Amino acid sequence: MDAVIPGLYASAPVPLPFDTSLAIRAFLLQRSQGNLLVYRADTLEREIEAVSELGGVARQYLNHRHEASFSSDWVARTFRAPLAVHEADAPEVSKSAHVDETFSERHRLGDDFEVIPTPGHTGGATAFLWDSGPHRCLFTGDTIYFRGGEWVAAVLGFSDRERYIESLELIRELDFDVIVPWAATVGEPAHAVIDRSEAERRIDAILERVRRGEEH
Repeated sequence: MDAVIPGLYASAPVPLPFDTSLAIRAFLLQRSQGNLLVYRADTLEREIEAVSELGGVARQYLNHRHEASFSSDWVARTFRAPLAVHEADAPEVSKSAHVDETFSERHRLGDDFEVIPTPGHTGGATAFLWDSGPHRCLFTGDTIYFRGGEWVAAVLGFSDRERYIESLELIRELDFDVIVPWAATVGEPAHAVIDRSEAERRIDAILERVRRGEEH
């Protein structure tokens, strides 16, 4: 696995089948309370030795239901790591993955990891905020992802635009200095270290487009 920042590791990228200009990754958060896996990508299965050396996986989280089809349940089987998803996306996730736990409200796991529902892209889309010590890492899934160096949204035909806007406004107020989406343009960085003013500027630009009725 590739080290992103101290304690955060990324799987090898794999192109999205329906948009090969984008690559997805899964991310391992190394924690003394038990490692977490955020997102899914089938390349992770090839890195089982590296994952084991980093301490394995204690729990898994998905940002939204589309991620479930991009990997098997091998993590759960290998590491006995329960999979948690928002209750709104759980029925769809269950078609391709075993769901062990659901949630509906904003809450914390330990003193360093916060689960923050951000509906809009899907009804169960969820962001995760991890305090690694040196950094505060925000995992946004597809709610905010990277395309050609820009932060963009993914408003699909079934997305709820008004809830999406509300979630972007919520994200704008979060305290983070690293953003880690699920998808990014192939060959470009999969994360960004950023200050608050720049994050606000980029999210404001997304909000302006989404309010105008654009998809990104």
